[in-house]
Amino acid sequence: MATPICMPLLSMSMSEGKILEWLVADGAQVSAGQPLYTVESEKTIVEIEAPASGVLRLGVAAGESVAVGTQVAEIA
Repeated sequence: MATPICMPLLSMSMSEGKILEWLVADGAQVSAGQPLYTVESEKTIVEIEAPASGVLRLGVAAGESVAVGTQVAEIA
């Protein structure tokens, strides 16, 4: 079963975030806790870690802004 990776809520006023950079390539093997991508919201940049181990499948390109809760990738 795949684990969805969604845009996190980083502050109470956050409505969307911008994926600045994917730190892992599409199709790469990742480990739980490994940094996956950086997200910018309200002039803050945060590194988001993998919640599970498996193969990363990207769903959103770097540079895109998406609403909080939107699936941006999955780990299968």
